Amino acid sequence: MAFVRKITDEPIRTDHLRGGAGYVLAKPILSGRDEMYDKGRLFNHMILEPGCEVGLHKHEGEGETYYILKGKGKYYRGSEIVEVGPGDVTYCGDGEEHGLMNDGPETLEMIALILDC
Repeated sequence: MAFVRKITDEPIRTDHLRGGAGYVLAKPILSGRDEMYDKGRLFNHMILEPGCEVGLHKHEGEGETYYILKGKGKYYRGSEIVEVGPGDVTYCGDGEEHGLMNDGPETLEMIALILDC
């Protein structure tokens, strides 16, 4: 199933993702379980405008990684808050909670990957 995908489509907008403020824009890199050999469910380029966030949420039976490409924000790991910026990688494992807020003045862009445990 080799292919080349040009990610030129308009991003998918989700308002209040996981209960967060504002909206998140997503550009799928791989589309769902078929392209991920049923090992995960999400591999996206995500965009958060200033003041927008992915709300605090818990993962069950899976883990999620964020790779920050651009911008700065606050990463919520349970009750802990960590400043993140370009080049930072976060990981939320099975049974853990996390979220991310763009509290900076510029767009925050990241790669998000959810894999099954």
